[in-house]
Amino acid sequence: MKELIKLKLSVYKYTFIIALIVGAVSFFIVSDFKAFVYGLVFGTLIAVLNFNLLSNTMEKAAQMPSERAQRYASSKYYIRFAIYGIVLYISIIAPYINVIGTIIGLLTIKLVILILYAFNDKNYYKKVFKRKKNNDGE
Repeated sequence: MKELIKLKLSVYKYTFIIALIVGAVSFFIVSDFKAFVYGLVFGTLIAVLNFNLLSNTMEKAAQMPSERAQRYASSKYYIRFAIYGIVLYISIIAPYINVIGTIIGLLTIKLVILILYAFNDKNYYKKVFKRKKNNDGE
């Protein structure tokens, strides 16, 4: 349980760091900086919320029988999916929130997870890029 909390805190920390970097860079690139940052913060906070919901769902589903766990996880998936839809809809209709900023905010946590955990396995890349020898030994 302690490892899970450390993992979540690490993901949250790097998510907010990336959001800060994107926000700082957007100051020089985006014309409506304030709306972009509102969107970025909005999207990032919702992404963190959804990641926490996913974590709680998986913890509870692991304690359930298989069939019940599948229904439970599926229902929670649709709830998280609906949250993304509502957030994007609010971002579209609210003039003070930039949609692109919101989308980037929603994607920051996914980027952190990919960088920290998926792209960090060197053995995986050794296997991917290792050439297979032909039948004739070349």
